Amino acid sequence: MRFDQPASNNPIDQLKVIGQPIERIDGPLKATGAATYAYEWHDATTNAAYGYIVGSAIAKGQIASINLDAACSSPGVISIVTAETAGALGQGEFLVAKPLAGPEIEHYHQAVALVVAESFEQAQAAAYLIGIDYIEEAGAFDLSEAIETACPLQDANADTAVGDFDRAFQDAPFRLEEIYTTPDQSHAMMEPHATLAVWQNDHLTLWSSQQMINWGMRDLSKIFNLPEENLRLISPFIGGGFGGKATVGADAVLAALGARASGRPVKVAHTRPMMFNNTTHRAATRQRIRLGAEPTGRITAISHESWSGNLSGGVPETAVIATRLLYAGENRFTAMRLATLDLPEGSAMRAPGEASGLMALEIAMDEMAEKLGIDPVAFRIVNDTQVDPEHPERPFSTRQLVECLRTGAERFGWAKRIATPGLVRDAGLLIGMGVASAIRGNRVRDSGARVRLNAEGRVTVETDMTDIGTGTYTIIAQTAAEMLGLPISMVTVRLGDSRFPRASGSAGQRGANSSTAGVYAACIKLREAVLRALGFNLAAAEFADAHVHSVGRRIPLAEAAKDGDIVAEDRIEFGDLGKTYEQQTFGAQFAEVSVDPYTAEIRVRRMLSVCAAGRILNPTTARSQILGAMTMGIGAALTEELVVDKRRGFFVNHDLASYEVPVHADIAQQDVIFLDELDPLSSPMKAKGVSELGHTGVAAAIANAVYNATGVRIRDYPVTIEKLLSHLPQAP
Repeated sequence: MRFDQPASNNPIDQLKVIGQPIERIDGPLKATGAATYAYEWHDATTNAAYGYIVGSAIAKGQIASINLDAACSSPGVISIVTAETAGALGQGEFLVAKPLAGPEIEHYHQAVALVVAESFEQAQAAAYLIGIDYIEEAGAFDLSEAIETACPLQDANADTAVGDFDRAFQDAPFRLEEIYTTPDQSHAMMEPHATLAVWQNDHLTLWSSQQMINWGMRDLSKIFNLPEENLRLISPFIGGGFGGKATVGADAVLAALGARASGRPVKVAHTRPMMFNNTTHRAATRQRIRLGAEPTGRITAISHESWSGNLSGGVPETAVIATRLLYAGENRFTAMRLATLDLPEGSAMRAPGEASGLMALEIAMDEMAEKLGIDPVAFRIVNDTQVDPEHPERPFSTRQLVECLRTGAERFGWAKRIATPGLVRDAGLLIGMGVASAIRGNRVRDSGARVRLNAEGRVTVETDMTDIGTGTYTIIAQTAAEMLGLPISMVTVRLGDSRFPRASGSAGQRGANSSTAGVYAACIKLREAVLRALGFNLAAAEFADAHVHSVGRRIPLAEAAKDGDIVAEDRIEFGDLGKTYEQQTFGAQFAEVSVDPYTAEIRVRRMLSVCAAGRILNPTTARSQILGAMTMGIGAALTEELVVDKRRGFFVNHDLASYEVPVHADIAQQDVIFLDELDPLSSPMKAKGVSELGHTGVAAAIANAVYNATGVRIRDYPVTIEKLLSHLPQAP
């Protein structure tokens, strides 16, 4: 099915199942431990061996020699894989770092060997017996030092310019120019990267924790030089990803190599300390923002420049992309520069670009509002735009940023905010409120599904779409139930298998909208097949109450499959509506904090996220996504930072004891509002995505609240006690 015209009325609009707050259908499996994650496929094969990854002890250089003698003779060891024994390996498309290093080392803890043994403990013990001599080389580990060597980018990441920014900025009555920094951050998902690999002749099957089955298949094919028909990738349950499991990494590749070398199925899971330096992360940024405005608050000049670092050939942290779209301004400039660093690879992490960019832009907006003497909410509203500011011929498909800000301000009690910092106290604590806008793209992708109706009237949906904790199982079941007039209990959903039709995958906030649209397309074909089997007119029939109704006839849906299952398969193929219209999701984030005037301890007292993201397919699962995103924003604002050892080139705090993410005690009152919105230009579902929108702007709202509470402006994240303490107003 090609989607190149705005969606008209369709069966989804009935909202009997879609749009209802249905609890997760996979919830009981997860709550009882019956959901099988990548490392837990104990019954999928027999005689599995265990692999343990050995990571490089240097960040840059060469392996001079490896002595495996002691390790090979250690109890239980079956085989040891190194670059010398692995054979030729290709390179995937998504990541630039090699999953198995040798002799060249690209970053600290890059895998240099895999020990395969009868037990995990034996593999681990043998790994410590491997002797490796390195030739260590000087590396670049400090972004601030590497900025001078940073290079401009091309294509979508090239500089953009509209009007004459320099002149407009110089002439502006009010000007702001500041530098902001964001640190390296880790995905720190609950489930470690893990894989079980099995070879059958030249066919490879992986049970692996993967967000994107299609990307994983593509990269496996390239790495092992195998046709995709010789590969199978299975990932029905994933314990969080946030972009860190977008394709196959060292765990998957080395499990496959270990299985090939040992002739046994092999299981590999990263230890927690290995995850922080071996896998990807969100790269640090240095951002320069310049704003020029008139006394009325209208922005006349806006510039956002960002510097980040990565391995050679890697991607930038695209921090300026939100600035290109969020606010009006006749004269504009954005630029990104990428330096080569020898740290672990930077890659996608929840809302890549927008998350880090709004951490800077939304503080700058507050700073400019203060210069102008204008309320921060009002300042943002004054600079709203209904067209792409860089391409005014492109209107937004929908844009309710102003409504998000106004609704949030009213609900949050923004009118009670005292603009002068440091004046509000409660029980001796300094109290402040902050706000920030939120934006994230509606990145739809072609997506397919197969639906099957059996003689019992049950429908099974199959697609290689994944569920990383977002509620995909449930919204796909809701889609099929709505389309076929069934209760959700009569729908079975099977996900995460490369033998199923190819879907969008879980990344870039594309999954919910794209995958349900693919199920919609397949269900349209199934409806047509059912009507033909029952002899109904295709145009006049209605599917409801597990029956098909038309012109006085009412026949059970199951009757259509009495002679055998009816199977239909299709995919949604998106046309050019995304080029004609700018498709984004919008929101407003509000936060209230308290700061202890003696210790500078910051506590987030309450938060509100107002979102406009098309049709909300399931308010329960969508709200859960926003709550998690807000929680992640607390971490970005106050605690999360991968600390770089700039001498040796590694992240020092590589565990959950020292990389501090928010915990239950950090979370007080959180509220979520979804504005009523349909976007017929987005998909037949008229939906968008929410999972990453809810993260953008949160950190800045908290940072702005801290300033309102204390009068101390911190522009270098995270906002910590150490940065605040010496600048706090004198305690009474």
